[in-house]
This record gives sequence, C-alpha cells and structure tokens, in this order.
Amino acid sequence: MYERLGVLNPASARLRDGTLQLYPRMVAPGNISSIGSFRVQEHPDGTLVAGHCSFVLEPTAPYELRDQPGGYGCEDPRVTFIPVIDRYVMTYVAFGPRGPEVALAVSGDGLEWERLGLMGFRESEAPFADKDAAFFPEPVRSPAGVPSLAFFHRPTLQVSVDKGQRASAELGTLSPSSREAISIGYVPLDAVKASIQSLCTVVETHHLTLPLAEWGHIKVGAGAPPVRVREGWLAVIHGVDELEHPSGAALLRYCAGVVILDVEQLDRVVYRSQKPLIVPEVDGEIHGTVGQVVFPTAIDRRGDRAFDIYYGMADYEIGRGRLTLGP
Repeated sequence: MYERLGVLNPASARLRDGTLQLYPRMVAPGNISSIGSFRVQEHPDGTLVAGHCSFVLEPTAPYELRDQPGGYGCEDPRVTFIPVIDRYVMTYVAFGPRGPEVALAVSGDGLEWERLGLMGFRESEAPFADKDAAFFPEPVRSPAGVPSLAFFHRPTLQVSVDKGQRASAELGTLSPSSREAISIGYVPLDAVKASIQSLCTVVETHHLTLPLAEWGHIKVGAGAPPVRVREGWLAVIHGVDELEHPSGAALLRYCAGVVILDVEQLDRVVYRSQKPLIVPEVDGEIHGTVGQVVFPTAIDRRGDRAFDIYYGMADYEIGRGRLTLGP
C-alpha cells in the first residue's frame, strides 16, 4: 500500500554498530506520508540491498493530521547524530492543519524514535510555514555568541503553500532577498543538555545569503545535513529553476549542488557551486509523480573526501550518487 505512490526522499544514519540505515518517506493513496526505516546491506561490488522496511513515524499527532484536500503526514526526514547530546535527531515536515511545519524526533539507537513536537520560534521570527530542516552534528556559536546546536531550515511563503508549483511565476517576480531560501536557526546547547525537549525552542535564526550562481533562481533550500570537511561545513542543497516548455506551461526543475560554510561563522559562505552537480537526466528523474526532480536529503561519508548522496527521484523513488572532493 505505501509503495503505490512512492518511496522517496530518505534520511540516512550510521548506527552504533556501523551499519547504514535509511529512513524514506513512504506515500500511501491520498498523499498520506509516513517515515519508514530499513537497514542497508552493502555488497563488495558496491550494490546495496534493502532489508525489511518498518515504520518509525506514522501520522498520529494533531500537527500531522488534517481533513483538508492534499494529504497529510510525516514527510522528508533528515537525520543527524549529535555526539554532544548522544542522540540521533530527526527533523521532518509535519504536514498538518496549518500546512508544512518542522517537527523533531530523537533516538538513542536510530531504531526507536520519540517525538518531541514542532519547532517553536520567537513570535517575531516565526515563519508562516517551514521545511527542509537539517541539524549540524557539532555545536557552534550563535551570532549572539551562545554555544548552540544549529540547523538549516527554509521559511516558506504562503503563495507556495497555497499554489505549490503553480506559484513559480509569482516567486520569480520577487527580489532575490525576498524569495524562499536557506535560514539557520540556533538552539542553546545548555538548555538542551538540561532538557532534550528544549531542542524544539529556537532562540535565534537568520537568513543565509548565498553568492549568485547559474541555478536556484526560483528558490533554494537545504538538502542533506552538513558535514565537516577541511574547508568548512559542506552541505548538499537543492535549487529550483523554471524551464521552458513547448506548451507554454511552467515547468520547474529541482537539482542539487553544494555550498561550504565557514566553520565558526555559519553566515559566511566559503563556496557555492556555480552549476548544479546533479540534474534530472535519467528517466526516473524526469518522469514520476512530479517530473524533473532531484531532491537531496541524505549524505553518507565513504572516505575522507568521498560521500554518497541519497536523493528523491521525481517524487517517486530513491537515487544515489557519489560526491568526491578534490585532494
């Protein structure tokens, strides 16, 4: 039943025994989403075989349920293991009565998960809606100088919630600073150590200004959780552009590229790829539930300078690519 409309956009984590676990979004008829979990068997030739899939989060909380058209549920998870609190932290989109919002769950082993609830912002900084959250694995200092756990998120405009892909024309008329883009939120570390529930309380957040590039003109959002490399924080992100279509209808393309942020000053962008690194090319990326989509959500370190990237293909299935950095 849950494979009829897609198994896509997975999170990933290395469990304490070193095995690889994937957590896909699984979509049932009616666009009802749950988050699954399966262990990956890795063969010497590089092929991956999925084990039995179970569910770790099915929509049961009030903020994951609604009686309006368009579906509901738990969507697009990202998982980060944060050693300083000894927890796996899962962010996901709770698509409920108020639209898409960021919710959290935590786990000690990556298998059993406990909901913490919706992320809460100061009233003056609260987004209308929010998506694409992913935590950094190490504490950083916030702009106010407070040791904090930081996370990407993407405040979402009302027009996007109301119109979906049909909002591209209106989004394209906005100034670059007004379009949907990545923000970084901060949760004070001492508060989280005192109570894991404090992980939901966002004290600071700021917009991330990216250098101009040849992609991501309509919107830009986080993808996989950031990882440390010697240049800084490496993040695989997604960008959306409008393509020409013979019929004259709007056609959006989702693709993936990278940014590197300064280790200590997350608002300082060290590098942004001028062109996307993964674009829809094969049939499974071009045709599906929503065509022309490469949507990165997970990263798995395969060496000091090599990473596997897991991504959603056309909102229907899962793809994998290899990112290798220069020496």
